[in-house]
Amino acid sequence: MHDDRSITEHRLRRVLKERIKPAVRSRSVPLAVERWEAPGEPVPVAEGLAAPYGPCAIGDAWGPAWGTTWFRVTGTVPAAWAGRTVEAVLDLGFDRMMPGFQCEGLVHRADGGEIKALNPYNDWVRVAESAAGGERIEWYVEAASNPVLVDHSATYEGDSRTCGDQPLYRIARMDLAVFETEVWELVQDLEVLYELMTQLAEGDARRYGILRAIDSALDEVDLGDVPGTAAAARARLAGVLAAPANASAHRISAVGHAHIDSAWLWPLRETVRKVARTASNMVALMDEHPEFVFAMSQAQQLDWIKTHRPELFERVKKKVADGQFVPVGGMWVESDTNMVGGEAMVRQFLYGKKFFLDEFGIETKNVWLPDSFGYTAAMPQIVKLSGSTWFLTQKICWSQVNKFPHHTFWWEGIDGTRVFTHFPPVDTYNSDLGGAQMAHAAHNYQEKGRGSRSLVPFGWGDGGGGPTREQLARAKRQRNLEGSPRIEIERPDAFFEKARAEYGDAPVWAGELYLELHRGTYTSQAKTKQGNRHSESLLREAELWAATAAVRVPGYAYPYEDLERIWKTVLLHQFHDILPGSSIAWVHREARATYASVRAELLGIVLAAQLALAGEGEEQLVFNGAPHTRRGVPAGGAGRPDAAGQPVTVEERHGGGHVLANGRLVVEIDGRGLIVSAYDLEGRRESVAPGAAANLLQIHPDFPNMWDAWDVDAFYRNKVTDLAEADSLEVTEADPSSATVRVTRSFGSSAVSQAITLRAGAKTVDIVTDVDWRETEKFLKAAFPLDVKAERTASETQFGHVYRATHTNTSWEAAKFEICAHRWIHAEEPGWGVALLNDSTYGYDVTRDVRPDGGQTTTVRLSLLRAPRYPDPETDQGAHTLRFSLAPGADIGDAVREGHALNLPERGLTGAGPVAPLVSVDEDAVVVEAVKLAEDRSGDVIVRLYESRGGRANATLAAGFPVSAVIESDLLERPLPRSAAAPPTPDGTIALTLRPFQILTLRLHRA
Repeated sequence: MHDDRSITEHRLRRVLKERIKPAVRSRSVPLAVERWEAPGEPVPVAEGLAAPYGPCAIGDAWGPAWGTTWFRVTGTVPAAWAGRTVEAVLDLGFDRMMPGFQCEGLVHRADGGEIKALNPYNDWVRVAESAAGGERIEWYVEAASNPVLVDHSATYEGDSRTCGDQPLYRIARMDLAVFETEVWELVQDLEVLYELMTQLAEGDARRYGILRAIDSALDEVDLGDVPGTAAAARARLAGVLAAPANASAHRISAVGHAHIDSAWLWPLRETVRKVARTASNMVALMDEHPEFVFAMSQAQQLDWIKTHRPELFERVKKKVADGQFVPVGGMWVESDTNMVGGEAMVRQFLYGKKFFLDEFGIETKNVWLPDSFGYTAAMPQIVKLSGSTWFLTQKICWSQVNKFPHHTFWWEGIDGTRVFTHFPPVDTYNSDLGGAQMAHAAHNYQEKGRGSRSLVPFGWGDGGGGPTREQLARAKRQRNLEGSPRIEIERPDAFFEKARAEYGDAPVWAGELYLELHRGTYTSQAKTKQGNRHSESLLREAELWAATAAVRVPGYAYPYEDLERIWKTVLLHQFHDILPGSSIAWVHREARATYASVRAELLGIVLAAQLALAGEGEEQLVFNGAPHTRRGVPAGGAGRPDAAGQPVTVEERHGGGHVLANGRLVVEIDGRGLIVSAYDLEGRRESVAPGAAANLLQIHPDFPNMWDAWDVDAFYRNKVTDLAEADSLEVTEADPSSATVRVTRSFGSSAVSQAITLRAGAKTVDIVTDVDWRETEKFLKAAFPLDVKAERTASETQFGHVYRATHTNTSWEAAKFEICAHRWIHAEEPGWGVALLNDSTYGYDVTRDVRPDGGQTTTVRLSLLRAPRYPDPETDQGAHTLRFSLAPGADIGDAVREGHALNLPERGLTGAGPVAPLVSVDEDAVVVEAVKLAEDRSGDVIVRLYESRGGRANATLAAGFPVSAVIESDLLERPLPRSAAAPPTPDGTIALTLRPFQILTLRLHRA
């Protein structure tokens, strides 16, 4: 037989595009269209309905960037269409090459109720299944003219304050049309078979069977009467569509989904509308397709629907009760997991799962994080303690260097907790269920021979409107189709239960799920990151002092509502495109203002509680919100601090510069303002490598291959400029309690001033860096070359730390050329180490070198500032204040203590006398992470602790108030299954034993 495959395939593509698809809508009449441009920000629906509408015609331009245009469309179904299926086609001027990321619309009835959304692949509204003729429609389209910002070039369109005012779109079509159901079904048949056929091997007989059936079907199509011949064409395809799948075919659990970034290339206010549009589409699709299941994560997004679209929320609740609309994830938002603090990660689950329980009566069992930029090794324990069982991610397939070896596996965290995890081999969370993607999922699946199934999230996200009827048609046809994986639409939990039953002995991956991409997100938008860290610290203080005051001070009311509202605000801004710094300028401008407001409100709560606790008096008190005793003031208490240690001295350094000493450290700052020696008198060790200088600012070119705000590529290291020369150097403070040397430098269009301080009794060198940053596409780092032979470094993460090798023996280590740490990073050799501490920096890199003298230099560099131009063309421009410290001779325990101290400053007040801690622990390795009143408002005190050093710990918890019972609880403050209420000992103490990095939550019933 002659090989005519290409001829038939070309024939199909042309006939499908030029004849069959256009025939899906056989007749049409125009709708009357009027318009009203909303001034400024979006208006309430009632205002849009009542607005004064003016004339509008097809082809008219509309919509400046970020504007809202309301369209009123009216028309009547022709009497001749009686008995026909009728739809409206409302094309706002969509770019058909993109499913989202552009203009969108939401169609309302005249009474304001939502009908469905309009999106590029979903631009229709059903009028009648069988029209009577004469039906009158009057609809109102709230259309958002969001600019297209996906081309990765610098643009000022990403902020309403800097964008242009020219219209971006043109109305393309507003018609009533007859919908030819049989033609639409033929399109679905042909597309599914064509995509399947092209994925089969060229020698596969099944491929030729499909080819001949398609050829025969096309012969049946009368190109002048497609609707009249569609049924006959479909009959020619019935046989190949009925052939059952192979017994060993891969099994796919298809879950409808629309990944919607809570902010990214649009502001938060637009996400509020995006989720309403998508949800309206989904409930409408569910009405037509009872088999359809849609999973929606992020409690915040559902809360937005509840707040802004209550009628739609009631429809969602009904579909949740019916089992079609499935809340997943259990988190407030799909947050970043690298930089979010430990307690904040707990609150993501507390408030997320609580919302789903309160609103829907549903306990979510899965964690759904398909798009975050890597996953902390602390996550498995947090997942389990939240009452969740499964974990799903997708993003690791984006890694540039190493292919992750598993798709279904047990993920083991830093404490040893394991969670059953799936990483969909389809390699997308926006699948179209097309043949190419389904074949890829099956071929790519790495558990063959042991497992047989994977999950596929399908649907258009980020304004694409979610799954479509075409995707459901593909799923239906591929449910049991020869040559295709078996596709079944089902709930995520159903997939996980089947996968675990089949493959319970899946392999184990221990440690972080490091994404070998988007490493620049540890640094971009420094003020957003600083706002997050400071907010987390202030929330700890606010809860601690408010809980203490509520228990101790009659009449003091614990601010439940305020704290919950603030927590939810902070959690929202931990979304994986806000905290990482990868959103448009508008998002980060608003974030800076929000963090300033949060800071002011939290400082007010802290002060009010401390004033209530301090009482009236003149005694000078220091409140210590850190989890360790500081200057004699107990953790969580207030009192008069101990006298400082040996006075600080300042001397001139031979050759220029200054020498600071306090009996514990001797710090030499040379004439360039660089630290050339930081000598630990107790350990008798030098911190700075011979011939090197610490606190050396270095600047690199920073122009990654694609993702500007997201990425730093390894080649940035190829060129570096040391900012070694000082403009000025002077001692600005010198008294027995502290000494400060200030150095200023200028470079490019920028300037930096650093205050290097040594305090009496301290074993840290504190550095406050003020930068006026005016560079573009540059990367600023602070280098600390340490005289330490470190095989690995320890980086703080949530509730513990992770070790990372300093060598690059394999591609896995080499790929981690930029890493994330929280308050500290630590390098040591047996018996002695050095820590670097910070108050808002997350990015680091660590390199090692062997010197001519045989010693090893381990260089740790903090990543201070970047200046990418997309999506925010002025990222990080302006003034910044960054704080970090060098701690010579520090072990892990010192790093933990000093990291908390730097982030939780002492606060001074006058009062009647010392304030005893509400709770205390007698073992420094056990850190009290949170002290608060219970969410149920019972007045019980919640205490969360963790083992911080990676070893077992025995400790005694003492409560500073009468306790009747102690209950070990989960993160939602519910008793754990193994827990029973136990009374404290007669002296009011509670004995604790913790395994390495264990998180322990205790509920203390007040007697």
